[in-house]
Amino acid sequence: MTWQQVYDPMGSMVLSTLLAAIPVVVMLVGLGFLHMKAHIAALAGLVAALVIAVVAFGMPAEMAGKAAWLGGLTGLLPIGWIVLNIIFLHQLTERNGSFTVLQDSIAGVTEDRRLQLLLIAFSFGAFFEGAAGFGTPVAVTAAMLIGLGFSPLAASGLSLIANTAPVAYGALGTPIITLAKVHGYDVNAISAMVGRQLPFFSLLVPFWLIWAFAGFRGMLQVWPAILVTGLSFAIPQFLVSNYFGPELVDVIAAAVSMLCLSLFLRVWKPARIWTSVVPRGHEASAGQASAAAARKQHPRGDVLRAWMPWVLLAVFVFLWGLPVIKNALNGLFAPNYPIGGLHNLIERVPPVVPKNTKEGAVYAFTLLSATGTAILLAAVVGGLAARYNPLQLVRVYGATFWKVRYSLMTIALMLALGTVTRYSGLDTTLGLAFAATGPLYPFFGTLMGWLGVALTGSDTASNVLFGGMQKVAAGQLGLPMNLMGAANSSGGVMGKMIDAQSIVVASTATGWVNKEGEILRYVFFHSLALAALVGILVTLQAYVPPFTGLVIP
Repeated sequence: MTWQQVYDPMGSMVLSTLLAAIPVVVMLVGLGFLHMKAHIAALAGLVAALVIAVVAFGMPAEMAGKAAWLGGLTGLLPIGWIVLNIIFLHQLTERNGSFTVLQDSIAGVTEDRRLQLLLIAFSFGAFFEGAAGFGTPVAVTAAMLIGLGFSPLAASGLSLIANTAPVAYGALGTPIITLAKVHGYDVNAISAMVGRQLPFFSLLVPFWLIWAFAGFRGMLQVWPAILVTGLSFAIPQFLVSNYFGPELVDVIAAAVSMLCLSLFLRVWKPARIWTSVVPRGHEASAGQASAAAARKQHPRGDVLRAWMPWVLLAVFVFLWGLPVIKNALNGLFAPNYPIGGLHNLIERVPPVVPKNTKEGAVYAFTLLSATGTAILLAAVVGGLAARYNPLQLVRVYGATFWKVRYSLMTIALMLALGTVTRYSGLDTTLGLAFAATGPLYPFFGTLMGWLGVALTGSDTASNVLFGGMQKVAAGQLGLPMNLMGAANSSGGVMGKMIDAQSIVVASTATGWVNKEGEILRYVFFHSLALAALVGILVTLQAYVPPFTGLVIP
């Protein structure tokens, strides 16, 4: 029997919106203020979502349970599969000492912590975002930063802040391509429009990142390097997105940024080398103020061997992201499992969509083509090359699984929560509250994208969820539809740092389990402030020359 979503079950959008917000509030308050363990807070949010969906929004209980089941499966594959295997690779490099050699080689490029942060968290992380997305860049960069001696808070929070500007073009342009495909936008127009919004923030975010870590004075001391990093990313991002399409935007921009920064650091050094490994203002809570350990010089062969697993990781992840390889692997093995009692039995209704639209509920078991599989292969090949025997690899893998078991549980529960809110229409009710803001819609429509990513953990999912609503609202208000479609994705990237799954990935990669609340409190202001700035830019593009000249109708 088909069930139609109801977006105002209370007959008052204020009351309905407040009810729809309860599950998210329960989870965030539990995580950020009551200091619950992450899996407990996620479970509390999921229970709240199920109760509100069934009792207030009228969703059949069986459908709600199956939506949670689908979300849990999705949390384990692909997200949990990425986390498990990147930690496995990291464990292998730590146990044989190659990670120490890697740390020393990075310090050989620059010993300044601020510049290491630019190179690894922003530029290197953007490459992994472009090649894979879905939590990979945060897992990789947070693990590398913690190995370099950064405090857990710095490694976690700053990796999350850095992973913003590239997100809209992550996983070879998947969010943009999906937005265009699902909601009927022109893919090249949307790619170009996002490319006329995010480069401003690709330039701003490196400055913001270093300010968050080192304070304003610390940032000013390295502003030339920050400017080189931001410009060398923003310019290729604009050019590729506007003239070539969304697929390789991040990969090319990140490669150019890493190269330009590395070359610049050969001819320029800051007057004062910054050795702190904790964010400014958090020295006491982190329990350490500096890291003055001398970095050794290692033979060239040892350095190459230390980098080999990470180079393999980049190669495998990039190859796995190519459509031709992904399609070939899916052709070999990628069974789809429609969720009986849920698949095509829920309808989204106007004004969210032009006409009643059935919601599919199919779990794609894409194990071969999953990014986590590419990471696992890189880890195994790198481990064998590092003279681990197969039995040792199995033992390390088992120990890794035990290490991240609660994180995997948390990710599954949080994805279950997000899936229940999607299929019950709770998140759409929240979106409609933003859509009722009239002339202020360019600003609040941007925040709708931010909310979507914060709830779902994915810019792609947010675009699927709200991309159609942006198009309808833009038409009703006389705004360019490409502007608001792009705003959904551009605003969404700033929600990436506070979505629950990304925080859990960061805490797991740094070994800071059950500290997710501290990470959330650290990054929340940055997320909201940056989202508001994107909203202001979109508003200027909607109404104020010369910004209106950037808009593609």
